[in-house]
Formats: sequence, structure tokens, C-alpha cells
Amino acid sequence: MNKLKIINDPVYGLVEIPFEIIFDLIEHPCFQRLRRISQLGLTGLVYPGALHTRFHHAIGAMHLMQRAIATLKSKGVTISDAEHEAVSIAILLHDIGHGPYSHALENSIIAVHHEELSVALMQKLNLEFEGKLSLAIDIFQNIYHRKFFHQLISGQIDMDRLDYLRRDSFYTGVSEGTVGIDRIIQMLHVKNDELVVEEKGIYSIEKFILARRLMYWQVYFHKTVIAAESLLINILKRAKYLASTGKELFATSTMHYFLYNHIDKNMMANHAEVLDKFSVLDDFDLMASIKEWLYTDDQVLAMLCQNLASRKLPKVILQTQPFETEIVKNKTKEWCNKTNLQEADAAYFIYTDKVSINSYSLEDEISILLKNGQTLPFSEAALAYGFHTMPHPVIKNYICFSE
Repeated sequence: MNKLKIINDPVYGLVEIPFEIIFDLIEHPCFQRLRRISQLGLTGLVYPGALHTRFHHAIGAMHLMQRAIATLKSKGVTISDAEHEAVSIAILLHDIGHGPYSHALENSIIAVHHEELSVALMQKLNLEFEGKLSLAIDIFQNIYHRKFFHQLISGQIDMDRLDYLRRDSFYTGVSEGTVGIDRIIQMLHVKNDELVVEEKGIYSIEKFILARRLMYWQVYFHKTVIAAESLLINILKRAKYLASTGKELFATSTMHYFLYNHIDKNMMANHAEVLDKFSVLDDFDLMASIKEWLYTDDQVLAMLCQNLASRKLPKVILQTQPFETEIVKNKTKEWCNKTNLQEADAAYFIYTDKVSINSYSLEDEISILLKNGQTLPFSEAALAYGFHTMPHPVIKNYICFSE
């Protein structure tokens, strides 16, 4: 059987599968589940075209990795076939631990970060593939001695970010997220086993950082996206609370397992069934449950689900300063009078939180390879090119309230 297939990707065109094991991993049910995990959660409620999945993204990131490895090899960087295969596996599987609607569960009913779930699922797959994923796991966990491989997967200029910026820009129609992927990849090099960017690519890096910042404010942290995703999280928190009191809620068998069990790192480490259940949990489990909860006799859960189903989202106000407690109290009082709910219940409908954006980290800088062979952190090299201000973290507080 010919496993070196070609996939037609809407962003890059024809994408080649470089190794037979990549084909086998793509065909595995754990990876096929990513077809049913949305890349951008509920962002489709704001940008109707944003309905692409983690499957799309993983294939795209794997494709960009092939281009990056080809570029590095053409510049004399020694990369063995085993390393090439391993880094391709690592980037393909880097998001395999994402749950339904990407981040919703880990903020509500699963106390395990998606990267830890990714490692656990990779190790599970490694047993099935008789140890063939061991080097890929070492690279993913950054314990392999050639650090640039991990930087290509998880760094400030990695293939993950390059793909999701281009792909999310494509599907949302937000053109500000478009970055010069071809130029950036062509400017990659390696020095002392660390990933660097050649000096002549510095302007492309500046645009990449700006594009990432703009995509956060226009897409990922768009105030209506914040409202939708916080509503979904509150639905799950309410369902989890009701489950903890012994109330029986409708749920698919897989969803039921996570609602009625406390899932944390210890539970995951000591119960093989956690990964077995998680590896089939997807967006459809969650949405099927929400559709049934529309008719539950718990007024709070039913109202939350009705709001999501009808896109009656909370209003959101963003500001740099924290909101005064008096504002929240007044909104809560108004809501309780209107709905006859208790103040504790109103907390699902009126709440404050904050979002933070750091489009570039000075703690893990991109290294610029100067023409004289020296390297400088991007923040220092950029000064010579007239970039007098570096992006800094921005924190915005928000209040969500239903009317």
C-alpha cells in the first residue's frame, strides 16, 4: 500500500505525507478525533468562516515543518532521517491533547493542561507503535540535546504559530493575520544547535510579531468571542457542580465520565481509562449534552444553554483598570430582581476577569544571526533597524453581564 499520499489543503495547496509512520498516525482514531475538535472554539459565532479544526492545523504545521527542515538541510545543517521523522511526528501530534472546543474543558471539568494530555497520548501511542515515537516525545518535551528541533515546535517563531496565524487569518477573513511564511522559513538557520533567523529576515519577524498581536485583539480576544467562550465555560462549571451534588444529567457516555469523576494528573496517571475516554471525547459530545440541557429542570443551566443555543451572548465591557466591586454588585442586584435567582446563581451571568496578551517574550527571545556570524536577541538587533519600541504585555479587564 502506498502511504506517501497527497492531501489538498485550502491554505497551502498540495501537502505531501513525508513518512509512512505519519500516514499511520493520521489514520489512528486518536488523531482522527481532531477532525471533531474546532480550532477556534466558538469563534465561528463572530467570524462565520472560522469552522476549521485541529486536524487542519496539525496537517498544516507538519507541512511547514517539512519546508523548514528542507531549508536547514540546504544550508548545511546536519539532520538525520531519524531526526527528520521524529520532529515531523512531534509537530503532527503537538495538539492531540486538546479537548472539545479546544480550551473549554481544561478551564472547567478537567484539571489537566492540554500539553500534558498530549504527552500522555503520545506515550500511549508509543506503546502501540513499539517505541517508534520515543525520539519525537523527547523532542516535544525538550529533553533532546539538539534544542532547535523543539524550538521549531514550541518557540517564538515555531511552525505551530506560523500555521495557526496563516490558517486562522484565512478562515476568519482577518487579513491582518497574514504573515510572510515563505520568507520567514527561508531565513531560518541553526547555530550551536539553537534556532536563529538570518539578519535579512528581521523585517519579516517584526511583521510576524505585529500580526500575532493584531490577531489576538481582533480574533482570539475579540470581546464577543470572550463572551461566547466564557458562557460555554460557565455551562460546564454549572453542569459539573450539579453532577457533584448527585443530580443526574443527560450526557453521552464519554461526557458523563468526565462530569461525574474528578479528573486531575493523579487520576490520569493511575487510571488508563481516562486516556481511553478522552481519546474519543469531542465537540459533538459536548454540544449533544448542551442541547438536552436546554430542557433541564435546573433554571440556571437551562438559561445558560438557551443563551448559547440562541446566540444570546453576555455583554462585554473591556478596560485597562479593574472594575469596581460596586459595579458588579449593582449588575447582580438588577439581575436577581429581574430573574428571581439567588445572588450565588447570578455569578454565572455577571462576572469579571481579565485577559493578557504578550505577543513577544523578552525571556525567550528570537535570535538574529548577524552577517558577521554573531547572534543578538531580536530586541537588541531591532534597535539598529529603527524598532524603538518592543511589544509589551497588555492586560485588559472585562465584565460580562446578561441583560
